[in-house]
Amino acid sequence: MPVGTQGTVKAVSPLELHDLGAQIILGNTYHLHVRPGEKVISRQGGLHKFMGWQRPILTDSGGFQVFSLARLRKVTEEGVHFQNHLDGTPTLISPERSMEIQRDLGSDIVMAFDECPPHPCSYEEASRSLELTLRWAARSKAWWEREANEDRPLVFGIVQGSSYAALRERSVSGLMEIGFDGYAIGGVSVGEPESEMMRAVESAEAFLPLDCARYAMGLGTPPQMIEMIARGVDMFDCVLPTRIARNGTAFTRHCCLSLKNAAFAEDPGPIEEGCECYSCQNFSRSYLRHLIKAEEILGLRLVTLHNLHFYLKLLRTARNSILEGRFSEFRREFVSNYRPNERTSIAS
Repeated sequence: MPVGTQGTVKAVSPLELHDLGAQIILGNTYHLHVRPGEKVISRQGGLHKFMGWQRPILTDSGGFQVFSLARLRKVTEEGVHFQNHLDGTPTLISPERSMEIQRDLGSDIVMAFDECPPHPCSYEEASRSLELTLRWAARSKAWWEREANEDRPLVFGIVQGSSYAALRERSVSGLMEIGFDGYAIGGVSVGEPESEMMRAVESAEAFLPLDCARYAMGLGTPPQMIEMIARGVDMFDCVLPTRIARNGTAFTRHCCLSLKNAAFAEDPGPIEEGCECYSCQNFSRSYLRHLIKAEEILGLRLVTLHNLHFYLKLLRTARNSILEGRFSEFRREFVSNYRPNERTSIAS
């Protein structure tokens, strides 16, 4: 899912996303609540009409942004009291309030409100946070049951538990007792080593139902996504393809290329040979480097289009390889031939 944090996937239009084959995009509850406000969006006909996107939209609960961006936050049983990061306005987001905001946005998939514990944290801290998240999940689900109608969106619960396998299992069990349409694995890629992140996913997915969508939140690099598909994950979102594009970095099937490098000053080839994206079909590495060095907006747009095309095609290829019974071969070949570097870290 390309990430449209503030009602836009940075540097690309909805028409371009449609042409790239994006099936669904992600919006951010916290950011859209802070600006322009969900009531403004609702009066404009909802987020789909507001941003000109007619395919599905998933909105996160706002929990992660509250904990990572908000100033002077205080967590209580009621919810989270905080000062927003724009102007310091005192705000409360509770499970019910998060659901109201997502309803007003007109989301197709809404996320239960959760608390994302920091990394590292003790078992006791993670356990307390998990139990609070489960109580909030029950309140999120109950709110939609009171609002029951035929147009209700899908509601996903979020698995927490930090790096503790027993807590991840407890989280899945608690969420399944409540009952959700799908299940997300949260609290990963928050500063932990990749091996620990993979274990957290494995600790959760082993207990998730086979007939519900599984969503790894905020991930990941190309090989990370392939490895998580191997572990049973179905859905991903990540700012990485658009974020590093704005730094002039492009994904290929083998590595990332920093197009700022002098080596590309007179390179007539595309970002990646054989790529069908608009950028690769029409422009050279030399031209893209020129645009990026000159700080022309077109440069970051063209690299963004390529990166989104790469991500969406990679997942389509993985899905087709599953349907054709050759995913293990595809996984082995792709991961072994990919050369990670510092540009592909989530923190980039």
